[in-house]
Amino acid sequence: MDEAAAELGSVNGGARGAAFRFIFASALMSAISFSIVIPIIPNLVRRFTGGDIADAAEWMMLFASTWGLAQFICAPVLGALSDRFGRRPVLLISIFGLGVDFLFMALAPTLALLLVGRMISGATAASFATAHAYVADITAKDARAEAFGRLASSISIGFLVGPAFGGWLGEIDLRLPFVAAAAVTLANGLYGVFVLPESLPLDRRSARLELRPLVDAGGLHLLWSRPDLARLAGVSFLNTLANMIWGSVWVLFCAHRFGWSPAEMGLAIFASGLAGVGVQAWGVGRVVKAVGQRRTLLIGAAVSALGLVYAALSPNGWWYLASIPAAAFGLLLGPGLQGLLSAGVGGAEQGRMQGGVQGLNGIATVIGPPIYGAAFAWSLRQSSGVDLSGLALLVSAGFMAGAFLLALGVAERAPEPGAASTVR
Repeated sequence: MDEAAAELGSVNGGARGAAFRFIFASALMSAISFSIVIPIIPNLVRRFTGGDIADAAEWMMLFASTWGLAQFICAPVLGALSDRFGRRPVLLISIFGLGVDFLFMALAPTLALLLVGRMISGATAASFATAHAYVADITAKDARAEAFGRLASSISIGFLVGPAFGGWLGEIDLRLPFVAAAAVTLANGLYGVFVLPESLPLDRRSARLELRPLVDAGGLHLLWSRPDLARLAGVSFLNTLANMIWGSVWVLFCAHRFGWSPAEMGLAIFASGLAGVGVQAWGVGRVVKAVGQRRTLLIGAAVSALGLVYAALSPNGWWYLASIPAAAFGLLLGPGLQGLLSAGVGGAEQGRMQGGVQGLNGIATVIGPPIYGAAFAWSLRQSSGVDLSGLALLVSAGFMAGAFLLALGVAERAPEPGAASTVR
């Protein structure tokens, strides 16, 4: 069993269980705080542009790209800092910084300052890489995929709750959701001050702060130096790029193809999230035990690619909704991928590795929206008499198929001998 895991107590309870419960709760509250403002930012931007939808759309593309760019730059930095100084201080500073940033955005008097706030938000969101490193520290190798699945389920739950709550608050005042997000985040930080233990002992930390990962290709040097990690990082990048479809044109596609109202889209999002929580919380551990982490990753990638093709070709909303339970199994990809990634490096490199992966994913969040926006706009301008509006989803399916093909060359990693296999 890993030394850090042993120091934190048994897998079934004690400090180790408390630590995982905090990370779960922290990820949940972070997801709620991020998602509270998702339905509000476009309307706030539109207010700043005087109601001009075209101008607002251009600003929103800029917001999305700069948010991803901030992640690309800051994720490796936070990862390296957590390897040197420990996970706890990096997590707490990031959480409190995000809370202050939400207050800043609540008071921002101009679009330029709101954009600055979003960049800071992207930088602090890079702390999710540190959270993954924390889970790897406290969890035995053969239990990590299950642990990452439960961590992902907390994020899914947060994104179920946040948008509805934020939309309700936005009806009162467009600035109020930012205040609520700040309150949730700062409460999360205070919780961590009193509950969160350190997961990385002094003797397992980096001997010094490595400067190379902070300046060399956004901290990706560690990934490129290891073919196994590079392949897995490529899978992560393509998966993130494929999933950018949901925040880019999915709403526009559903409105055009199915004629859905915002309420109907909300119900579809809720149904998808609910199915996803079930798979992440209860399905991941069972599938990993049955087929291993590599096959779990492959199943997730294959189901995701096929689900995107099905959605692109669905003739009506009922056909689309019928696929939601099966499509949820595409979420097996993330835990399987994280389990393999975390098993590939030691504790002193977990932060750098996770930061490099999240930084690479930040590039996907920069280039994804323009790709899908351009594909969707082109498909609507064609006058062939055939509905081509699903083109953007097919492009996304192509990226996911690429992730599947790349994952075929990934080797299964043997579980740690004698390690516990559950996370509570």
